Amino acid sequence: MKVAVIGAGTMGNGIAHVFAQHGHDVKLIDKDQAALDRALGTIAKNLERQVGKGVLDAAAKDATLKRLGTATELSAAKTAGLVVEAVFENFEVKKAIFAELDALCGPETILASNTSSISVTKIAACTQRPEKVIGMHFMNPVPVMKLVEVICGQATDPAVLEQIMNMSRELEKVPVAVQDYPGFISNRVLMPMINEAVYCLMEGVADKEAIDTVMKLGMAHPMGPLTLADFIGLDICLDIMNVLYDGFGDSKYRPCPLLRRMVDAGHLGRKSGQGFYKYD
Repeated sequence: MKVAVIGAGTMGNGIAHVFAQHGHDVKLIDKDQAALDRALGTIAKNLERQVGKGVLDAAAKDATLKRLGTATELSAAKTAGLVVEAVFENFEVKKAIFAELDALCGPETILASNTSSISVTKIAACTQRPEKVIGMHFMNPVPVMKLVEVICGQATDPAVLEQIMNMSRELEKVPVAVQDYPGFISNRVLMPMINEAVYCLMEGVADKEAIDTVMKLGMAHPMGPLTLADFIGLDICLDIMNVLYDGFGDSKYRPCPLLRRMVDAGHLGRKSGQGFYKYD
């Protein structure tokens, strides 16, 4: 199947990598040519790492790269059987992309979103094919992490769900079918934990190293919640907490004031060089 991936950032290049590695012709689309060039460089480097680990041989790496093409216009998705949108978490941006894809693509094309929190039902309503709109929430880093949350909107056709579940398995992922509620499963559970860790820091319960150590050694988490928040991006954590708070109207999802303040200060984590920790 021809696959188009919209957005050449961290998630987009990882999704394109996995589809191409598993035999699909992939068109990676981003309006920024420099972002596309960086994405291809990242994919090549990650494939080389897989060769070094014995996961792939050199011939498979070369074949994967040959299946990858790039474009700066959304019209390049016109012939795809599946389009996966992987731009940043902003409904207005996604709305515009899905409306344009709906007009461009054939009636049988499935439109998927890699959204981590925005309602798939709301996205689907921007199209004339809500039955063919679905969520495919990959985990970061995509080539390594096995989980895919497959989210059904209110109108998603059960046959489309089955097709995407099967396709995810063909990508050697473990798909989990999820209904369309704020945060789905992963972020509905994860983000309140991170938010509570920020409250613990704000209230002086312990310092950041102690909070992270308790969760790593006491709960067997691979990294502490504050380190993880820096890795995800504090602005993304705040956006998802706002989705949960707005979607449920429950005070338990209220974003911590310290999280808001850090985002206002531009301390977004690894990507800005400063979050709960400092980075080179």
